[in-house]
Amino acid sequence: MKLINDDLTAIPEETMLHRVLMYLSIPMVLVALYLAFIYTPIEVKMGVVQKIFYFHVASAWVAFFAFFIVAVFSIMYLVKRKRIYDIIAGVSAEIGVVYTAIVLTTGPIWGRSAWNTWWSWEPRLTTTLILFFMYIAYIMIRHMDGPWEKKARLGSVFGIISFINVPIVFMSIRWWNSKLHPVVLGEGASESGGGLEPSMLFALIFTVFTMTVLYFVFLQKGVYIERLKIQAERLKEKFQEKLAG
Repeated sequence: MKLINDDLTAIPEETMLHRVLMYLSIPMVLVALYLAFIYTPIEVKMGVVQKIFYFHVASAWVAFFAFFIVAVFSIMYLVKRKRIYDIIAGVSAEIGVVYTAIVLTTGPIWGRSAWNTWWSWEPRLTTTLILFFMYIAYIMIRHMDGPWEKKARLGSVFGIISFINVPIVFMSIRWWNSKLHPVVLGEGASESGGGLEPSMLFALIFTVFTMTVLYFVFLQKGVYIERLKIQAERLKEKFQEKLAG
């Protein structure tokens, strides 16, 4: 069985895996909300605002993963020239931009409480904002006028180049030794362990996993819609040909 159906000539159908992911994501979201807002203790210094942390970090992880998928499928498109690879890259970029917008929204809310300011031009925030605008530009390239093949080639190259900023965002607080943004995944020179209480760490891991499942739900829905658009365009062309004939 093929993991990716590259046949764009037929009306798409949702698979069993798609339905399973959809139904699985609903209880997972409810459990993640319970863990974040009820199960975990209130952080002593920041209070209730710290609850944003679980969704802020999980959204950042999914955004990085979404942009990784953009880079992988952009390379695959340039090698194989299959339109389905370009579609997957484009949908993944749109999801990544949404999750990055969540990061850039929740971050200032946290910052207002932790740093007493809505925004600071510190390395992590600045590089994340640049990342956001780079993928906005990527989406704009994909929506330019012209043949889809030309937009796919240009978009693929830009998608690969844009991914270079992802490790820069992740490493920025280490490279520039930022004192404002906390290191979440580890502490100390070995980057091992973490500064989270066990229940908080469990809630964070579960929320990251839930957000990742949601990413795949959105991805398959987005690809499904793009397939329908292609079919609609073909039917429209056939109808116009009949009218002209």
